[in-house]
Amino acid sequence: MTWVGDNLSLIWEQLSEHLYLAILPVILGLVIAIPLGYVATRFSWLANPLIALGGVLYSLPSIALFIVLPVILGTRVLDRINIIIALTIYAVSLLIRNVIDGLRSVPPDVRQAAIAVGYGPARRLLTIDLPIAVPVIFAGLRVVTVANISMVSVGAVIGIGGLGELFTLGFQKDFLTPVVVGVVLSLLLALLADLLIVTLQRFLTPWARVVASVKEA
Repeated sequence: MTWVGDNLSLIWEQLSEHLYLAILPVILGLVIAIPLGYVATRFSWLANPLIALGGVLYSLPSIALFIVLPVILGTRVLDRINIIIALTIYAVSLLIRNVIDGLRSVPPDVRQAAIAVGYGPARRLLTIDLPIAVPVIFAGLRVVTVANISMVSVGAVIGIGGLGELFTLGFQKDFLTPVVVGVVLSLLLALLADLLIVTLQRFLTPWARVVASVKEA
């Protein structure tokens, strides 16, 4: 515990970096996956290839991707952009299936009713399709967020890993405390992020609580 008290600034710095490196790719992944998923539902022949490509991309080892990206992008090995791009790729590869499935879950009669009253494609997507698809999309979002929080630590291999650098520090000094602190904070961060996403989903889908109440009654 003495080490924890003496290194609070280091712990906070690594925690902040970990949060930044984990959450930014999730946001970017969602921003990219939604248009791709929408296009795949408009042109159904694209759906299976996109889902298959996502599966292939997610199967790539994270360590290899962290190391190879600087060569491909021409960036420095210790540049944060490598971690952000790698985790964004993973986020898109997981979210694309959920976005497609979520948009496909919109009842055809609801979509036809929106078209009948004059909703254009963009307005229909934002006000009808996406709100109905939220539960399916957010199920994937929870998985992606927790996975990213876990994978950021792997970036410590190239010297940028947030809480993962506490693991490296502990192993190098044969000192268990930094490792325990890193593991505990990673778990707490994942639990908190998951709770926030669930709360946001409940806020965005108030009708779901009404439906559940009616069914219980």
